[in-house]
Amino acid sequence: MNARRGIVVAALLSALVGWSSVSRATPPADADSVILIQNATILTVSHGTIENSSILIKGGKIAEIGSSIKAPTGARVIDAAGQFVMPGIIDCHSHIAIEGGVNEGSVSVSSIANIAEVLDSDDVGIYRDLAGGVTTANILHGSANSIGGQTIVIKLRWGQPAAKLPFEGALPGIKFALGENPKRSNFSFPGQPKRYPATRMGVEETIRGAFTEARDYKNSWEAYRKRVSGGEKNALPPRRDLRLEPLVEVLDGKRYVHAHCYREDEILMLLRVAKEFGFKVRTFQHVLEGYKVADEIVAAGAGASTFSDWWAYKVEAYDAIPYNAALMTKRGVVVSVNSDDAAEATHLNQEAAKSMKFGGLTHDEALKLVTINPAMQLGIDKRVGSIDVGKDADLVIYNHDPLSAYAVTQKTIVDGRVLFDRDKDIAGRAALEKEKQGLLAKEKKAEEKKPDEKKPDAAKKPEHKPDAKPDDKAKPLSDAVKRESGEDMSNSPNGGVQ
Repeated sequence: MNARRGIVVAALLSALVGWSSVSRATPPADADSVILIQNATILTVSHGTIENSSILIKGGKIAEIGSSIKAPTGARVIDAAGQFVMPGIIDCHSHIAIEGGVNEGSVSVSSIANIAEVLDSDDVGIYRDLAGGVTTANILHGSANSIGGQTIVIKLRWGQPAAKLPFEGALPGIKFALGENPKRSNFSFPGQPKRYPATRMGVEETIRGAFTEARDYKNSWEAYRKRVSGGEKNALPPRRDLRLEPLVEVLDGKRYVHAHCYREDEILMLLRVAKEFGFKVRTFQHVLEGYKVADEIVAAGAGASTFSDWWAYKVEAYDAIPYNAALMTKRGVVVSVNSDDAAEATHLNQEAAKSMKFGGLTHDEALKLVTINPAMQLGIDKRVGSIDVGKDADLVIYNHDPLSAYAVTQKTIVDGRVLFDRDKDIAGRAALEKEKQGLLAKEKKAEEKKPDEKKPDAAKKPEHKPDAKPDDKAKPLSDAVKRESGEDMSNSPNGGVQ
């Protein structure tokens, strides 16, 4: 990369981050440091609200909760008088921190693809989510496939390399999708036949066919291991199939299924297929008609991760209602409210609050939609989702009750590290703006010094091509054509993110 190009890239990156006062080069605070948050209203989620109390953090864990805790020597003291502390928000459906496209849309069963391999720790969406109180996110593959790619749960450890993002011990998942997105009724590559499946019944049979293969594959390995344990020395192992191994993990209960869906009929369809093959659906994602089949979802032991009030953006979402989360909750479903969108994730606390208006959930029930409930859905509730001694110090401090429209995040703590501090963010914006303007000035100066373009040799005549016509010149593809061809599928509204 030459110097001029480097200046341009630096200026663009600075402009992208813009308001963020956190530099990627700045290491986070020491996880072993001691922090005392005092004089706060603590929303524990698990055991009510504690007024005018303190939280002691040691080694990245919650060490003590009480009203008479004294700050240990050398501890950092955060005075949260008049403020509220709640568990870090957990987003059960996110697409941040992914390098490149979110969909591997070439085949309908893309279980070999793995989001963990393309985590981007430099994505500014991580910092922006922290500014909205999010500390943990379930990073999902897109929904262009009946059976999509492998998924992963991460902590938003801004400033750490990608290898440090995965949530230790959290079971991996895999993305399924039902309905319009995987059957691709409105999408095809120009000049190529439509990819199977093209109907809802085709989606069902694609899933059933894949698990039939996975079951046979599992049986062949079990038979091989039995022969080896029986002393057979010449037994040949089956050929490994990386496409089927994640599905075998599903059958063994070692990988969670997160299924994109909307309609009640497709929800019931997947429950039947899961029962047929003996696996569980961990969460139905979006699940906008979940209120119609809440009893069946409960009976199957599945969870529901939904939107607060997004609907009518396509025909299969027309029966969505804002009471969905509350109705499912009252029927016994473990419900969470998710973002599916980087901007939406910055105010999930307010998205959860809408269920108090639409459905009459209590304050604590609404708070659970973005804390302990998604933690339970992801199998990480022993470590996060509530404020209890021994749990990870993943906390958010608000200036008002988190379910208020006036609530603004003041600090976000992950593993005992303050990774977002609003006061520091605001104080650093002027310096960042000055740096950005300086880089832009350097770019402009470099452009002014750019030498004249080398002129073509006048003596040399262009090669004569009698058959060439003005219209033969290649034209760039329009955005619409790119979306139809799949070149821009990850950014298309129906490209599989919703």
